Amino acid sequence: MWSRILRVAMLTALWGLGDLQVTTTVKPGRGKGSNWWGIAKAGEPNNLIPRSPGMVYMDPSVLTNLRKKQKRLVRENPGVFLAVSKGANMAIQECQHQFKNRRWNCSTRNFFRGKNLFGKIVDKGCRETAFIYAITSAAVTHAVARGCSEGSIESCTCDYSHQGRGTHVPPNAVTGIRDWEWGGCSDNIGFGYKFSREFVDAGEKGRNVREKMNLHNNEAGRAHVASEMRQECKCHGMSGSCTTRTCWMRLPNFRVVGDNLKDKFDGASRILVTNAESETGKGLSRRKRNRYKSNLLPHNPEHKPPGSMDLVYMDPSPPFCEKNPQLGILGTSGRMCNETSIGLDGCDLMCCSRGYRTQEMIVIERCGCTFQWCCEVKCNICRIKKNIHTCL
Repeated sequence: MWSRILRVAMLTALWGLGDLQVTTTVKPGRGKGSNWWGIAKAGEPNNLIPRSPGMVYMDPSVLTNLRKKQKRLVRENPGVFLAVSKGANMAIQECQHQFKNRRWNCSTRNFFRGKNLFGKIVDKGCRETAFIYAITSAAVTHAVARGCSEGSIESCTCDYSHQGRGTHVPPNAVTGIRDWEWGGCSDNIGFGYKFSREFVDAGEKGRNVREKMNLHNNEAGRAHVASEMRQECKCHGMSGSCTTRTCWMRLPNFRVVGDNLKDKFDGASRILVTNAESETGKGLSRRKRNRYKSNLLPHNPEHKPPGSMDLVYMDPSPPFCEKNPQLGILGTSGRMCNETSIGLDGCDLMCCSRGYRTQEMIVIERCGCTFQWCCEVKCNICRIKKNIHTCL
């Protein structure tokens, strides 16, 4: 019921905006596809204005970051806006989980100007920006595909395309048991992938190096979701005999996608891009270009070209040690660190060799937990002294 109210309120706001054009100043080469990130905050209570008992009105200001094409896609697919908002929040949470022990910890800012949601670091074509684009694109793909199978998006349903193939599986010659057959409700990865392409990539024309980078990383994020689709099955038969199994395709847990993209972040490729249009003259400009087919070349000619699921970047990352308001970098002063670790979360690396302070604190934790039959876990409450280390 609540989701239906939000859907009606969101549509009211969209129709009220009509074809309102929002003027946004964008630095050359950054790309224009990131403004939609601000809708991650759209479902928060402070953006919902009470109108009458049981009805709310969504503040139209949360939608001004959408481009004309994106607003049209939302109008044509009732229910998809909440899925996209959910996806944006999934992306933020996963990004902050993956980088919680790094100097850059994917911090966000609490206002609606989407291009600054992750800070001005996105103006720089570095590894961190590559990850942001990939994880947000992947999250929208995931959330919309799941929304279709859950019935929360009116323009799509479960993916039934498999049911025409292998629905009637002949029985096993030895056991006489039919191994499996397609059925159930598969997550609609096809719709989620296509919608993410149209919505997330709106504004990225692929006309310059930075837009080509953005498009490649967006596509890589979607590809990681699609590649992790898995078959799940349920047994049917008398007394659990599993005479037949009904199988369907299921989306991965989004943590799996985040882990895979984090691995790609660590091995990201620095690239050069040759502009095919400048090489072949004006003739190509008269033909429709495929913005997803760019000639991405490694910055180091001895390295292999990046693959379709690799992350790519143009600029080296800043050190993130000191506060830099120009780039929106908070620095690591005051961040907690691990005194005994030699990794990136260790005090030496996290604090950039500036040193750290140690404070003894009393922490309240659950302890001595035991399982009580059946079915309860009981714990004691313990007060523990801990040394907390923070960077100078």
